Amino acid sequence: MKRAVALIDGEHYAPVVRDALRALPYEWIGAIMVGGTEKLRGDADYGVPLVDGFDGAEVVVDLSDEPVLGPAERMRWASRALAAGLPYVGSDFRFDPPTFEPFDLPSIAVIGTGKRVGKTAVTTHLARLLARERSVVVVAMGRGGPPEPELVESPPSLDELVALSRAGRHAASDHLEIAALAGVPTIGCRRAGGGLAGAVFVSNVAAGAALAAQRQPDVVVFDGSGAAIPPIDVDRRVLVVGRGESGDDYLNTYRRLISDVVLEDFELRLRATAPLEGRVAVFTAGARDVSHLDAKVVHVSTNLADREALRRDLVDADTYLVELKAAAVDVVVEHALSRGVRVVLADNDVIAPGLDERLLALMPVAV
Repeated sequence: MKRAVALIDGEHYAPVVRDALRALPYEWIGAIMVGGTEKLRGDADYGVPLVDGFDGAEVVVDLSDEPVLGPAERMRWASRALAAGLPYVGSDFRFDPPTFEPFDLPSIAVIGTGKRVGKTAVTTHLARLLARERSVVVVAMGRGGPPEPELVESPPSLDELVALSRAGRHAASDHLEIAALAGVPTIGCRRAGGGLAGAVFVSNVAAGAALAAQRQPDVVVFDGSGAAIPPIDVDRRVLVVGRGESGDDYLNTYRRLISDVVLEDFELRLRATAPLEGRVAVFTAGARDVSHLDAKVVHVSTNLADREALRRDLVDADTYLVELKAAAVDVVVEHALSRGVRVVLADNDVIAPGLDERLLALMPVAV
């Protein structure tokens, strides 16, 4: 029998809880009172000691119910259990903690609460920051990644991205964006599926991590995908919370608990990687404010993820400033090449007071 801690509440009569604990196939090391007073008496005896944590447990068993713990509260308890590496079990549900492959080199993962929260911009910023004094390799996983881990040793050119797109590849995959903008060796991986706690069904990230380790860098940065977490046991994690999100919805509390830095109040500021000339059309994944650009902006499109709407945004201009996302290459760049329009890739500066100091402090010591 597994050693277990039970979650109980005062809406259940104590003898009912005591008998239930006896009937269930666990070795009880304690119970946590999570609230409720209706059925409580001063002499309530549950047959196990009341505790305030999971120490010594192998599983957390939820014997509580509405109204003490509703769905949101249960997700927070599930997050605490999973962050402690413990399964969280109820009468008709079970959550198991994601499993992570061991990794011997110093490592940092950047994860997010969802898609389009700025995670890849933060990964790029972190990689550039660390690369000032250290050798860095980035391992990025994505839903459009390659079937085998792909090492990109130098920033891909626009022509190379177009060639990939014409060969049927996703030429705006995160690893290509990071390689193009951070200028560090980047390994592209793929994943399929994403659980509530960020586990993936299938990925080749472990093979990508092994490829990164062969280069013996000072640090490996793992880039998550949407809300999915790289399945690697890293030293540190940075959680990027989307604008307007609480960061505590569902199992995002778990993501907070396993992270060393939570980045939520920050700004992404679009930056051109080359001078902008003439009339400029901007194509981004979301940012509308381009007032800081030193350019005559004639149009802003945020439809990179919507090909039909994006095609309607392909206005006449001298220069296209393009974020390397979604349909950037196969729609926007291809159109520009056919019309003789100059293309400049857009980067995102991450603006947050004290961020660089916090990120540099994450650098683990060499193993």
